[in-house]
Amino acid sequence: MKHPLPQLLAALLLLGGCTNLTRLSEVGGPPRMTPTADPTRAPGWRPMTMPMPRAREAKPAPDALWRPGSRAFFRDQRAARVGDLVTVVVNVNSSANLQNSTSATRASNQSMGVPNVLGLETQLPRMFSGFNPASALATTSATGNTGTAELKRSEGVTVQLAGVVTQVLPNGNLVISGSQEMRVGGELRRLTVSGVARPEDIDSNNTISLERMAEARLSYGGRGQLTDVQTPPWGQQILNFLMPF
Repeated sequence: MKHPLPQLLAALLLLGGCTNLTRLSEVGGPPRMTPTADPTRAPGWRPMTMPMPRAREAKPAPDALWRPGSRAFFRDQRAARVGDLVTVVVNVNSSANLQNSTSATRASNQSMGVPNVLGLETQLPRMFSGFNPASALATTSATGNTGTAELKRSEGVTVQLAGVVTQVLPNGNLVISGSQEMRVGGELRRLTVSGVARPEDIDSNNTISLERMAEARLSYGGRGQLTDVQTPPWGQQILNFLMPF
């Protein structure tokens, strides 16, 4: 049976080579932007499924001004169907400061004597030089442990991004997905956001805050000259992953 390590290394080398070829093709010019495309045709996209209540059939109401299933008396201009646009407002400012310290000590002393051992207590000192029946056995142990940990984190992202409704779930919730690319000099920045939102949480100006979206995913990254300098080479990343020390 062949060892899988060579095949794994070959796959990693091939992947790293493809990445390098992409960067080499952009030498002498800025990073190329991703063509605008349907987000539902992206390789990693898949329809979302969530627990849904049982569908209730709306009874017809003849000569009624209110249509069954309507959310408003007049037509609402906010996003509600597949293909509609909605603006996602991202305003994330989070910080954390955690401190933890522990200190534990333990000490124990034990001693044992055998003044009478089947009448051999007088002969044991002759057999073993320096033997004292009053202190035949003595043990001492001490342990100590001290630990200190501290974590500080601060993050902030403020941006507005227009997304598109890619799916309407059976209960009326909307699946929203959006992406935006911005190229500044030799650096390409890409922002993507996705999640599930209730139509009621969309404001009258057709915007929704990220904290009101369930299963929200926010990604901010890119590629370019600065990213290449700040990112370790792929060979070094492989060694860091494989080295046990």
